[in-house]
Amino acid sequence: MSAQNTAQQGAKPIYQVDSKVHHTLKTVHNHLHQLCANHANRLVKVETMEGDVFEGHIVHCDRGILYICLSNEGAARGFFPGPVNPYYNNFVLPLVLFNLLTISLL
Repeated sequence: MSAQNTAQQGAKPIYQVDSKVHHTLKTVHNHLHQLCANHANRLVKVETMEGDVFEGHIVHCDRGILYICLSNEGAARGFFPGPVNPYYNNFVLPLVLFNLLTISLL
């Protein structure tokens, strides 16, 4: 349910995005989605805004989520601290597109 629908039903929103910001976010979302779709199955390095770094292959991108199958390098450096574990090799990690700082082809 959108914030506009909620407001029309009597609930007072505590936040509502500005229409210009909404347009900009939607444009960025569509651009990132297309980029990821065009590079499916490619090996990438992804850095989040929090500084986490992951390496893996782009599996899928849908509804603002990028799914990457982690490589051993990504598992060791990013999400799974400690020694490389071969069981993480096929782990698919969902990442929110708007939380990504960089996506680099390797």
